Amino acid sequence: MNTEVMTKPDLARELPPDATDVPDWLHKSLRVPREEGWVESGGCDIHYFRWGNPANPGLLLLHGFLAHARCFGFIAPFLAQHYHVVAFDLSGMGDSGVREQYSESVRASEVEDVARATGLFDHAVKPVVIAHSYGGHVALTAMQDSHALFGGLIICDLMVLRPERLKAYFSSEKPLRSDPSRPNRVYPDYEAAKARFVLSPPQPVNVPSLFDYMAYHSLKKVEGGWTWKFDTSVFQSDFGRQERMLRQGEIIAETPGRKAIVYGQDSLLFDDDSAAYIHECGATDIPVIGIPGARHHLMLDEPIAFVSVLRTILAQWEAQSA
Repeated sequence: MNTEVMTKPDLARELPPDATDVPDWLHKSLRVPREEGWVESGGCDIHYFRWGNPANPGLLLLHGFLAHARCFGFIAPFLAQHYHVVAFDLSGMGDSGVREQYSESVRASEVEDVARATGLFDHAVKPVVIAHSYGGHVALTAMQDSHALFGGLIICDLMVLRPERLKAYFSSEKPLRSDPSRPNRVYPDYEAAKARFVLSPPQPVNVPSLFDYMAYHSLKKVEGGWTWKFDTSVFQSDFGRQERMLRQGEIIAETPGRKAIVYGQDSLLFDDDSAAYIHECGATDIPVIGIPGARHHLMLDEPIAFVSVLRTILAQWEAQSA
């Protein structure tokens, strides 16, 4: 494992050059010391951040498709006071290495390998996984085979719709690009590249500086300009298979281990009907908590409310285990 010592992030590098109206809480959050490093998983270097004291119980944070660990970069510090928190870039995304293919088993191995290499399994209390969107798909796969290693899973706005609604959604929405042979475009400057950054599904955000932050760290400077950090090879994966997504409610119900669901009540991918549908699939013991005013990217819309909900779930699980 290649790591660096715990250091206070450099805000000049952490915040984008065009950042404006940055709230005070975000400045404070990004100043919290963290460790940065890489671990090896199946021959691929996986980039991670770590906050907090390893003597505390662990949390492992998973981001969504084409995103990166920094979507939790301003959330993790709020959890680090009482937890040992690790967030990592899935391979082919962020600052992690690239693979030729990304099967569900490969993704599940990354979850276990990062948790083990960063010491999350060394604590007497098993680590909890907190996963957003596609990260929830990855976490469910990992939990199906290795649930005994983890203390629970908090799924955050994973796409779950009744089959008829899901089919209608895919028939009306433009699918994500799926040609892995086409390289990412290089833009002449940062401004031109940022202008092409969009959230999926498209949505405004309640904290604009967080949109700027995510855009900035989704890009990298290369010869000739700026381009996306994710590699197009990630489209060579199991993600988006409709046959699995049509069973998402059943998969959540069938996956062993303690689970909870958090979603944005204005999300297009998970809503109040999704909560009812999951319960109908048999997951009657899973708490499902909606955050008012939040959409799919709930950490960009209502970050403080999101943190409060996560803290509450974790505290309740700790009390139940005491």
